[in-house]
Amino acid sequence: MPGTVLLLAASPVGRGCLVDAASVLPVLAAVAPPVLSGTGTANVVELADPLEPQAVLTRLRAAATAPGPLTMFVTGQLQLDRRQRLPHLALARTTPATVRYTAFPWRWFADELRLRPPGSTTVFVDLHADPDAWEFLAGRPLTAGPAAELYGRVAPPPSRRAMGRPTYMRAVATLLRSGHRPPLGQLHEQALARLSGEEGGRPGAADLVLAPGRSWAGQPWPPAPEFTTVTAPPRTPAAPPLPPAPPAAAHAPAPSTVVPVPAVSVPAVSVPAVMVPAPARAERPGGPPAADPHEEITAAVRDGRHEDALALAARREREALRTYGQGTEQVLHWMEVRADLAMFAGDAERSCRGWLALAATRLDAGQAPGAPEVESAVDRAHHQWGRIDDPERARELGAELARLRQRVPGRREGALDHVRRQLRQLQTQP
Repeated sequence: MPGTVLLLAASPVGRGCLVDAASVLPVLAAVAPPVLSGTGTANVVELADPLEPQAVLTRLRAAATAPGPLTMFVTGQLQLDRRQRLPHLALARTTPATVRYTAFPWRWFADELRLRPPGSTTVFVDLHADPDAWEFLAGRPLTAGPAAELYGRVAPPPSRRAMGRPTYMRAVATLLRSGHRPPLGQLHEQALARLSGEEGGRPGAADLVLAPGRSWAGQPWPPAPEFTTVTAPPRTPAAPPLPPAPPAAAHAPAPSTVVPVPAVSVPAVSVPAVMVPAPARAERPGGPPAADPHEEITAAVRDGRHEDALALAARREREALRTYGQGTEQVLHWMEVRADLAMFAGDAERSCRGWLALAATRLDAGQAPGAPEVESAVDRAHHQWGRIDDPERARELGAELARLRQRVPGRREGALDHVRRQLRQLQTQP
C-alpha cells in the first residue's frame, strides 16, 4: 500500500522569524519518496511557508485520512497565543499579537491524527520556541497524540542577532539521502549525533529532545492516553474517571461506517476533529478488567447499528447522572459521545441539538465562554446546523445557536454574523 508524506515548513516573514524553516525543504525533497515513507511507493505533499491555518488543516486532514503509513516532517517555530496561552505553529503572517488567528494550533495535529491505526503514523519535528513557548514547554510534553510516534527536538530561542537553523531536520534528510531508511529510533539517534557534531554541543543539554519513552523536564514521559473512535473534546476530569476504551478502539472504523469530521463549510468557523482521552482501565478486585462501554458502542458504530450505539450511550448518560449528578464530567462525557454518534449516523439535527445542550450545560456549570471545551461544543453545533435540510428545524436551532454565539463567538470572527445571515435566508423558505 502506498504511503503518504507531508513536508511542512513554516515561519513568520520579517523580524518575528526565529528559524529559516523552508531552507530544509530542498534537502528533504531530494530524498526518494519511498525512502521518506518507508513504503514501496509514496505520495509527497509539500507546504512551504503557508499563509493560512485552514490551508494547513486541509492538507493535514487529507494526509490523515489517506490509507497506508503516514510520515510527517514539520519544521518551524512555536509561539503561544495571548488569550489561551497554548502552543501554535507560527505561519507566514503570524505576529505575537495575531497568533490566535494566523498560526496553526499545535493540538490540531493530535486532533486530526486521532483515528489513525497505531503504528501507522510517524512525525519528525525540528522546532524553535519563542521565550513564552519555551517557558510553557519546560514542564509540559509536546505530543502529536497517542496514534503518532513523535521524534525530534525543540530548540530554545536563538539570540537576538542569530537565526536558528533546522539542523536536526537537515541531519535526518541527509541520512535518508543515502537511500537507506534505518529503524526510526536509530534514524533519530543518528541525526542527534550529527547535530552534536555540527553545533558543537550535546543534544539535550539545551534542546528538548522528543522520542517515545524519553523523559521530559526531569520527569518520566507520561504514558499516552488511550482514545476511542467516539469523539469528544479533550478535558481534565474533575471527578472519578470513566471506564476507558481499550487500545483496539484506537483503530479507525471502516470507512463505510465512520468517517472523520469534515472541514467546516462556513468560512467563519473552524472545527478540527476532536478526541476522547480515556484513563487506565479499571479492574475488579480478584477478577478480570471491568467491561468497557466504549467497546460495545464502537462495535455498533462499525457495524452500522447507529441507533443501538445511541441507545447504549444514552443509558450510560442516565447512569452517570444518577451516580455523579448534573453537570459533572461523567455526564458531559456521554453528552459529547451522543452528539458525535448522531453525527456518525448522519442525523445533523440531533447532533446539533446535542452540542447546543452540551455548550449550555458547560456554561451553566460556570465554565468560561472562552474555554476550549465550550468553544468546541458551539463550533461543532454550528457545523452540524449547516447540514440540516429541514428549514423549520434549521430556523428553530439557528435561533438558539445565535443566542449562544453572542456569548461564545469562537476563534473566528464573523461566526455570529454568518448565523444571522443564514437565518434571514431561512425566513424566505417554506
